Amino acid sequence: MTREAVKEKERTAIQKAFQESLDEDELMNCMRCGFCLPACPTYLETKSEAASPRGRIALMKAVYDGKMLPDDDVQAQLDLCLGCRACEPVCPSGVKYGHLLEQARGAVTRNKKQSLKEKAVRRLAFKDLFPNKKRMRQVSGLIRLYQKSGLQKLAEGTGAIKLLPEGMRNMQHILPPVVSARLMKHRPEQLKHVVPHYQVSVSKGQRQYDLQAATVEQEHMASTQASSPVKRVAFFAGCLMDTMFLTTNDATMKLLQMAGCDVVNPQTQACCGALHGHSGELAGARDLAKRNIQAFEDLQVDAIVTNAGGCGAFLVDYDHLLKDEPEWAERAKAFVEKIKDISVVLLESGFLDKVQLSLPSQKVTFQDSCHLRNVMKTSEAPRTLLKAIEGVEYHELKEAGVCCGSAGIYNLLQEEMANQLIDRKMRHVQAIQPQTIVTANPGCLLQMKLGITRAGLEDQMQAVHLADFLLEAAEAGRGS
Repeated sequence: MTREAVKEKERTAIQKAFQESLDEDELMNCMRCGFCLPACPTYLETKSEAASPRGRIALMKAVYDGKMLPDDDVQAQLDLCLGCRACEPVCPSGVKYGHLLEQARGAVTRNKKQSLKEKAVRRLAFKDLFPNKKRMRQVSGLIRLYQKSGLQKLAEGTGAIKLLPEGMRNMQHILPPVVSARLMKHRPEQLKHVVPHYQVSVSKGQRQYDLQAATVEQEHMASTQASSPVKRVAFFAGCLMDTMFLTTNDATMKLLQMAGCDVVNPQTQACCGALHGHSGELAGARDLAKRNIQAFEDLQVDAIVTNAGGCGAFLVDYDHLLKDEPEWAERAKAFVEKIKDISVVLLESGFLDKVQLSLPSQKVTFQDSCHLRNVMKTSEAPRTLLKAIEGVEYHELKEAGVCCGSAGIYNLLQEEMANQLIDRKMRHVQAIQPQTIVTANPGCLLQMKLGITRAGLEDQMQAVHLADFLLEAAEAGRGS
């Protein structure tokens, strides 16, 4: 069989998969009104109809209807999409574009012939790494070794770092300091609604929190213990968040305790599956969803709290992900109903009435996590918390709801477009000139740090996660 014949067979298989996988009602629901165009980051940059949600849906439908084969141009437009879902809130028909995108990418992934390199990378990432806590900790440990041993300074000092692709060079520069393997391995499972002892150190803009406390026996003697918790919540720790960003997870649990919540951190939970789902690995995403539902469903909690917009948005889509599996559909719905962002739970728990927030005078802005805003419908709660901090002069960022270009691993796979988007974002940031940019998602945090570096503003401003910023304000407020 010739190479062209193989390619033709592949396209035919992908087209059939489109017809079997894509929701025809959702495809037909698009009215082609164009309300999505000004909300779409890739359309704003390219002004190309094909690079808009309306254009991509038209391409999907053409393949679905058999009017065109899924050639490289179709796949290129699917890959160029950030999956930020900013088109959904502005769509008058309520088209679930994100679901269509995942279905289309899944159809391509299952039927497109992959190179040996791509197969190896996908297997490593989606089967061997993200679903496996032990391996995630091992990889994080290697990064810690690179950071602490002097290898990073040596690589940068000798110029050896230039051997890496630009995206990886930038990423290794902006990664947070990784904590020890011991702290990653020994995570608290139960935290009572008292304030545990935190040791806070601030060095070169990095916030490090040493969580100590955690058993009921230790805490019954604490003078600050309330008679009963405001809420009993479970914490979704995530995979990257509980390794690379572990200090932010600790800050999140500390804030929940300050708000009067008992916190459960189930050790059987797994990666949320977002990277799998967004990359067409839907079978792997479903497996992870089932593991998480089992880990949380018998805990009898008021809410399942997330501190990463990308994770939260995928968690609240578990009911859609498992809708065709009768054994799991209802369990998924019950799980989804409890998912809430940390900012919402803090406000519901009366955090601002219990805790004084204070920081040195500074100008602050907030960059939305696309999925937190567009899927979880949470945008005001983080702003309310920031505006409550004494010393903070809050300024709204122009196009704060437009994607910064992170989008999971998009900034590594689509580096040119990601750089265009972060450069656009930084032009709006420089119009405000804040000392601090706050975000609510690890990918956004790294991308904003990259933007600061690209703009040469490292000595003028910092990017921090909302939980770290709030804990610093709470500690400073208590001290004052």
